[in-house]
Amino acid sequence: MPGTKSSGRPGGNPDLKKYSFTTDRDEPLRERLQIRVPASMKQELKAKDNWQEFVRQAIAEKLNSA
Repeated sequence: MPGTKSSGRPGGNPDLKKYSFTTDRDEPLRERLQIRVPASMKQELKAKDNWQEFVRQAIAEKLNSA
């Protein structure tokens, strides 16, 4: 039964490091940013592969040129 002492594997997962999330980024992506855009812009963005990274790069380029 979940959430009880008898739930899960006794002693935890010995291979936790093997299955944990890793990244090659210099800084973790922990903060959220919410903006409002027109529906047409949102549709264009969602049509792109890896649209989140596209937006991150666009913001970084604009910040660097400012």
